[in-house]
Amino acid sequence: MIDALTGQVFALMREVADEIVMPRYQTLARHEIIEKNPGDLVTIADRESEERLSEGLSRILPEATIVGEEACHADPSLIERLGDSLCWIIDPIDGTRNFAAGKPPFGLMIALAENGETQAGWIWDPIQKRLCHARLGEGAYIGEDRVTAKTTGQNPPIAAISLLFMDDTQRERMKESIAPFYELADIPYCAADQYPRLALGVNDLSIFERTLAWDHAPGALWLNEAGGKVARPDGSPYRTDEWDRKGMIGAASPALWDELAERLNA
Repeated sequence: MIDALTGQVFALMREVADEIVMPRYQTLARHEIIEKNPGDLVTIADRESEERLSEGLSRILPEATIVGEEACHADPSLIERLGDSLCWIIDPIDGTRNFAAGKPPFGLMIALAENGETQAGWIWDPIQKRLCHARLGEGAYIGEDRVTAKTTGQNPPIAAISLLFMDDTQRERMKESIAPFYELADIPYCAADQYPRLALGVNDLSIFERTLAWDHAPGALWLNEAGGKVARPDGSPYRTDEWDRKGMIGAASPALWDELAERLNA
């Protein structure tokens, strides 16, 4: 189901991917890749993509605040606008680390939030030509097709656990108390790909430490609408305006989520 809003947002995302992102794929010069923080990259394509997406979204819904990943890096106070009455949230290229290395996966992600609650989300994978989208209470879709999350059916379940932003104590706890109960899968360093993996029978579970809105708002809504479960380890829902909170579990089914949460909270 592609409604009018999704049609407009998707047209914009596809245009930006075709005109800005993909022409830079595997053609970036060294000076076009910048390390914002250790291990955290930005490219000229990220910046140009966010600028064009911001311009387009402001025309689609002029009354909404716009919060983009790169704009927040330039002005950290902008993150406080994530709880506004209406807010566009932009990740101009999710998986920049992969994009800068000239390999997939990566994608463009947009969410629309109202008072800190995600109302709609869009994830466009320009290599696979896959649009994942959802509206709150209306189900999850890939293109025109409704999606119902499915597990891998493997025993033990397959888990992609990101240790990247955990401290040493957390990492050791994961390795000793959580990892032995699961078959561990490589993480894609790309939430735009990790969330689809959790619904499409590729992975069963993921643990995220850093939960910034541009990385997680679209995918968390999409997976929940597909019948999986995304929530904080204490069971509270993910909100875009809780930018300082860390830790989240994503699962292909509520039962798998409950099992992992119980182990984490033990």
